[in-house]
Amino acid sequence: MIIGILSRWNATCGVSLHGEMIGRELLRRGYEIKVFAPYLESANRWWHHKLIRPDEEYVIRCYEENSPDGKEGRLDIEKVLREDMDFLIVESYEKLPYRDVEKLVRILRDKGVLSIAVIHEAVYEDLKYGDMKIFEKVVVFDDRYIREVLKDKVSEDKIEVIPYPCYPVRRGNRRFAEDGVVRFFSFGRQPKEEYCPYVETLKVLRKRFDKFTYKVVRAIEPLKTQEEWIEQEERVLDYEDIVKELHSSDIHLLPKGNTKKVVVSSTLYQVLGTLTLTVVPDNRFFETLPRGEDAPVVFYTDVEDLNKKLLELIKNEELRERIRENAKRFVEENSVERIADRYERLINSVVLKDIH
Repeated sequence: MIIGILSRWNATCGVSLHGEMIGRELLRRGYEIKVFAPYLESANRWWHHKLIRPDEEYVIRCYEENSPDGKEGRLDIEKVLREDMDFLIVESYEKLPYRDVEKLVRILRDKGVLSIAVIHEAVYEDLKYGDMKIFEKVVVFDDRYIREVLKDKVSEDKIEVIPYPCYPVRRGNRRFAEDGVVRFFSFGRQPKEEYCPYVETLKVLRKRFDKFTYKVVRAIEPLKTQEEWIEQEERVLDYEDIVKELHSSDIHLLPKGNTKKVVVSSTLYQVLGTLTLTVVPDNRFFETLPRGEDAPVVFYTDVEDLNKKLLELIKNEELRERIRENAKRFVEENSVERIADRYERLINSVVLKDIH
C-alpha cells in the first residue's frame, strides 16, 4: 500500500514531528509513503518552522501555507495527483490552504483514494473546512479536541481518539550529578519570556545551592542574561543532538507559556523516553498527563513552587527514580510502535469497509 501524508516535514514543530513519527514507522513496516509538504519559502515564514535535515526522496514540496498576514495559501493539486497513492493522511493544522485541501480530498475520493485527518488545530474557529464529511475518519489526541475544537463539525462515529506518540525509551548512562554539579538544560524555539520562571528560580536557588549549571540551546536569539552559570548556544538540534544533550544533563526544564487553546507538547513526547527528569509548568500543554504518584514529570505552578520542587528533586533520590519509572511506563504505553499499530488498524478498517 502507498500512503500519502500531507504535512509539514523535517521541521521544528509538532505537526511535522507527528507526521514523521507515524510516517517513518509505516515505512519501516514495509509501506511506501509519499509526503506532500509545504514549500520551504512558505513554511519558513513561521518562527517555529525551520528545516532540520535535508528532504528524503519521497518528499514532494507542493503547497504554500497561509501567510502570517492572513493571505490564503494554495496547493498544487495537479502535482499531488501525478503521484500514485492508495490512502491519504492529512495532518490538519491552521496554516493549511483548506479550500484546496478539501478539493484534493474530494477528487481523490472520487478516484477511490480515501483520506483521514489528524487534528492539530487548537480552537474551533481554526478548523476551516466547509464539510468534514469528506474524511472517512477524524483523529484527535484526546477528548478535549472533541469538546472544544470539533464540537458540531464531525459526527461521533467518525472520530477516533489516538494519543500523540512517544519516541522509545533510551536511558543515558549519567548518574544524577555524578560530577558534583547538577546540570539543568533547555532547548527549542520558545519565546524568550517562557524561560523567565526557570532563570528567576535558579537565581534564587543559587543563594542556597550553587553547584549547578544551566545550558540553554536556542535556534535563534540567546536569552538576555549575563549569569555566569548560564551557558548558551545558538543552533538547531535534530533528535540525536537532543538525546545527547539530555543524556549529559540531570534536569530538563521545559518552557511552555499559558494558553486557553487545546494543545499538547510535542517536545515532551519527543524527549520523555530519555528518562532525563523533566520539569514543566502546570498548564494546558500537559493537562492530560498522569498526576500525583503516577506523574511522569514534575509540575510547578509559580516561581515559589518551582524553587521548592527543584530543591526536593535535587535532594530526594527516591522521588527521582519514581518519576523516571513513571516516564518509562508512560512512554511504553504511548510508544510510536503502539500508536502506529492503531493507525495501521484504522487505515485497514477504512479500506476494508470501502471494499465491502
